[in-house]
Amino acid sequence: MTREDATGWARGLDALMERIGGRFGRVEPRRRALAYLRGLLSTTERKNGWQLAEVAGDRTPDGVQDFLSRVHWDADAVRDDLRAYVIEHLGDGQAVLVLDETGFLKKGDKSCGVQRQYSGTAGRIENCQIGVFLGYASRHGQALIDRALYLPERWTGDAPRRAAAGVPQEIAFATKLQLGRVLLARAFAAEVPCTWVVADSVYGADHGLRRFIESQGRGYVMAVTSAQQLALKPVEDWLEDVPARAWRRLSAGDRGTGPRLYYWAYLPYRAPVAPGWQKGLLIRRKIKKPEDFTFYLTLAPAATTLAEQVRVAGMCWTVERCFETAKGEVGLDQYEVRSWTGWHRHITLAMLAHAYLVVLRHAAAGGKTGTGRRDQRRTAARPAAAHRARIAPAAVASSVGAPARSRTRPRLVTVAAAPSAARPPLPLATANAPP
Repeated sequence: MTREDATGWARGLDALMERIGGRFGRVEPRRRALAYLRGLLSTTERKNGWQLAEVAGDRTPDGVQDFLSRVHWDADAVRDDLRAYVIEHLGDGQAVLVLDETGFLKKGDKSCGVQRQYSGTAGRIENCQIGVFLGYASRHGQALIDRALYLPERWTGDAPRRAAAGVPQEIAFATKLQLGRVLLARAFAAEVPCTWVVADSVYGADHGLRRFIESQGRGYVMAVTSAQQLALKPVEDWLEDVPARAWRRLSAGDRGTGPRLYYWAYLPYRAPVAPGWQKGLLIRRKIKKPEDFTFYLTLAPAATTLAEQVRVAGMCWTVERCFETAKGEVGLDQYEVRSWTGWHRHITLAMLAHAYLVVLRHAAAGGKTGTGRRDQRRTAARPAAAHRARIAPAAVASSVGAPARSRTRPRLVTVAAAPSAARPPLPLATANAPP
């Protein structure tokens, strides 16, 4: 890395700060915001209050804590700026929106929304908070663009506990599924360029959510359990209708050590859809465990190939990579705040820092920034239109608002590569034609 590279990356962070600077009103909060981002991007091992204060040149974490809890600024407005930043640089009409959740392990019972509940991160029931997230995955890169803190029902009915955590009065109980729909609705309202939505079975099993996505003119590849009903019988019973020659060995993306290879098959089924669209059942079978199946309900343009649907299904893993890199590189899970406001502020700025790294990695690899709006118009010219309802520099320790005192070698964030197919694309209609 040259000094010119470091200077250019630092200027990029300044430009990003200019984008969001108006959200903080006064000069001091703007300086705090920049210092916070620099701390998240720094090489310090932990990104907690004390460590971030040290990176900023403060003697105590009081300034950091005030910035996250008491200083006046709107985290939702910064979230909107984050989304616009991601679309400007990574936007693509063929992009995929990815719904998923992640857990944040906690001690005690004071952190907003904490309770003993299942955490996919830990793979078991733990004392934790759960955040629902929306990822954006395109050929340019992947980043998180929205978030919501899940507030368990026992929390929503406990007025003293709500007050202590600063939960706004208008916040009522909402399931993770309902939160996910809110995140999608915000993305659609903001005209985020995308063609697909993917999610695991927590979200894929809900008929209302699938219909909502359909009403917005987007396709989906949604995982469901083997007991999911399709045409009055469980999806696993449809296996007997898959011809032996219908299985195709395809990659659903790169796992870092090689392609994610599985056998795949597809069964179209008749259902009321807009002209040019087709619903179906996508089935994944493990190569080494041929009795192990995963099922997906799909809605896709009729000409979509099997390989394309497999590629989209594989995008579900990209948000897990985002969680991994955001937690490992910018301290997504290393906050020490307990309040509703503090959680949303830290998470939003960590998402922004992560997106900045993704954009820098894309640029360092010689990529061009996406043209989201133009790509969206190009996508609209396809059959989908008929269905449409309408690595970065390790930041250097510096005092708040002061220039950096040193420059450190940057670390590139590993971003999931665009999935590739192991075989040439096969039209769905011919790939699985009945014998």
